[in-house]
Amino acid sequence: MSTCVFVQIRCKPGTTYKVAENIALEEVHSEIYSTSGEYDLIVKMYIPDGEDTGKYLNEHLFPIDGIERTLTTMTFKAF
Repeated sequence: MSTCVFVQIRCKPGTTYKVAENIALEEVHSEIYSTSGEYDLIVKMYIPDGEDTGKYLNEHLFPIDGIERTLTTMTFKAF
């Protein structure tokens, strides 16, 4: 079973929509939302079975231009 993670993303000023578009182009997300508060976006992702979560995020999400900071939340059980 794949691992669900939520990644909150703070974008460089003026880049939020472009960052969201580029995440969508990578096709690694389940859902992308714009948010208010400390972070600009939240991305729901499913990490494929057998993949190292940190490495997967480092290769597929974090290199996207315009990302300034992230906060990743691992999940355990859905109710």
